[in-house]
Amino acid sequence: MPRSETTRHPRLEILANGTALAGAIEAEVTSNNHYAADRFRARLALDADPGAIAFWSTAGEIILDIRFGLDGGAISAIQGAVDRVEIDPIQRVLRLDGRDLTARLIEARTHESFVNRTASEIAELLAARHELSTDVTATKTPVGRYYQNEHDRITLGQFSRAMSEWDLLTWLARQEGFDVFVRGTSLHFGPSPRNAAVRPIWPGDVMALRLERALTLARDIEVVVKSWNARQQSAFTQTARAAAARRGDGKSGSAQRHVLVRPNLTQEQALKLAQTTLAELTRHRMVLHATMPGDLSLAPRDALSLGGTATAFDQIYYVDEVSRRLSVQHGFVQQVTARNDSAPAQTTPR
Repeated sequence: MPRSETTRHPRLEILANGTALAGAIEAEVTSNNHYAADRFRARLALDADPGAIAFWSTAGEIILDIRFGLDGGAISAIQGAVDRVEIDPIQRVLRLDGRDLTARLIEARTHESFVNRTASEIAELLAARHELSTDVTATKTPVGRYYQNEHDRITLGQFSRAMSEWDLLTWLARQEGFDVFVRGTSLHFGPSPRNAAVRPIWPGDVMALRLERALTLARDIEVVVKSWNARQQSAFTQTARAAAARRGDGKSGSAQRHVLVRPNLTQEQALKLAQTTLAELTRHRMVLHATMPGDLSLAPRDALSLGGTATAFDQIYYVDEVSRRLSVQHGFVQQVTARNDSAPAQTTPR
């Protein structure tokens, strides 16, 4: 948003179990792309509600809905349970911290192995347990097929007793090459929903800009997965490689090689692991940090196109984290962290 747009009328609304709270001073909402819960923090004036101290001193589960508005209706930025209440009776301030509804899955332990269900069926089942709607892409492979013998299935059953439902969902998402997150009251389990539109930004559009480049990842990167498949009585490797941008002398240095050894993978699973690991490494090559006027549209997984630096930093980045803060004193500001998309990878089965 250009700095020339100075006429803004941001508005903050905070609801507790559907009832508006008086005295909202500020709220901060952090949304991420880390297989983790989004977080919120709110500050309210106690004097705006004479009964606030008594209520919050004994309150049980409270679902907070933090809404930001700009020149119109307010939009929900996060819905989630309050984890911590802090009361300052001298300064007359109430502080509330919490997480989005992902917390319900994080706190729930599962004792089931689900070997005869597909990953999408498990996602639907767990979402229903926590009254979440679903945006789930159907899968066909029974979870038991991820394991090559009965020993692995028994191990899964034992491990699941120490596994949260969220750990199980993120593990299944990685097996399927999916993304998983909770947005509002809906669980998404499927391909990453990247926005087709790319939002251009320029140094003049932001309040602060910091660009990072990891030289340790600037070389060619190669990920090799080695596996021995007991059922097929065979050993194999799968390789994924990403080329670095060449320096002025045309050289990129020796390749950085990462070797992973995992037993009883299929060739498809080994290849997927190599590709996933490579993507996780290369997306840290270049990082953009920007502070800009707050808006209601930018979200993790959205694309930004930086221009105007006349350097290699002028490229497409994918938003990793957005932290929005709306306060009576400082207005509406957001901090964005975005990482560059990895170069197309070459894969080699052997």
